[in-house]
Amino acid sequence: MKKILFATTALVATAGVAAAEVTIGGSARFGLGYTEGAAEETRVEQRMRVNITGIAETDAGVKFEARMRLEANEDANSAISGRGPGAAGFAVSYGGFRLDVGNVSDVIDSGDVVDYYGYGIGLTSFLEQSSNGALSLTGFGAGAQDQTTIKIRYSVGDFTVAASYSDRVAAGLVTERQQYQIGAGYNFGNYSIGAAFGSNDNAGVDDDFWAASFKGSVGAASFSVLASDSDSQADVTVGASLNYDVTSATAIRFVVSDGGAAGAETAYGLGFRHGLGGGVTLAGGVGQNSADNTVADLGVSFSF
Repeated sequence: MKKILFATTALVATAGVAAAEVTIGGSARFGLGYTEGAAEETRVEQRMRVNITGIAETDAGVKFEARMRLEANEDANSAISGRGPGAAGFAVSYGGFRLDVGNVSDVIDSGDVVDYYGYGIGLTSFLEQSSNGALSLTGFGAGAQDQTTIKIRYSVGDFTVAASYSDRVAAGLVTERQQYQIGAGYNFGNYSIGAAFGSNDNAGVDDDFWAASFKGSVGAASFSVLASDSDSQADVTVGASLNYDVTSATAIRFVVSDGGAAGAETAYGLGFRHGLGGGVTLAGGVGQNSADNTVADLGVSFSF
């Protein structure tokens, strides 16, 4: 999940509420992308996200949040599309407890206990350590959602447990689906380990899945290792990613992902990121995806 960087804050005094605020912030990127064999092999990559978050806290220290997103992207054939404001996600937290409801991420996608994505390659993270995986995950995003997700997380010291549940009712071309996930993670020094298990009941067809990760840092190098599988995959997905800080501003990244669907090739890539200051980053990379096609991108991203 992306961190919200706020540009505007409004403080409001109301009875029974210690403080309330609204934050508006987000990120943007643009550059060039390339995918071998695509109908439009070279494209102008562009995306802007704006997150709107309302936060209130009671006198007792209970924190309430609500968030929605607006987003604009490039589309096929050089078109440009926009979405949002999207469905809202809500949260309440106190101490080590947090409850999320609505348009929110599930256990694995949220990164609460498992580092599923690792260090992505390029401006758009077109290759990740999970790229060959086929898990059915739910994440926060712009636009409507065809399901409500409920996630509970509790942390005490270095130990975290989390569970999520989502329910989608059949309507039109959308099939009925129920999903749950449960996981746990533990941090020790510069390292962390976590695992999660989930199950999909999609129109009466069961699909069990799991994911486990180990990540850490040694000096200037940070790494993440992932293993995941589901009933719908032919093989276990194994992946790894590495971020190495050459200087305080420049880092190189490497990713590999193998297994997954039947016939999938090993995906791998090499990329870089260079901070230009002021929240602006120059990033790019090149690699091979699971379809054995060359993929690459180059551009700038910035936060506001």
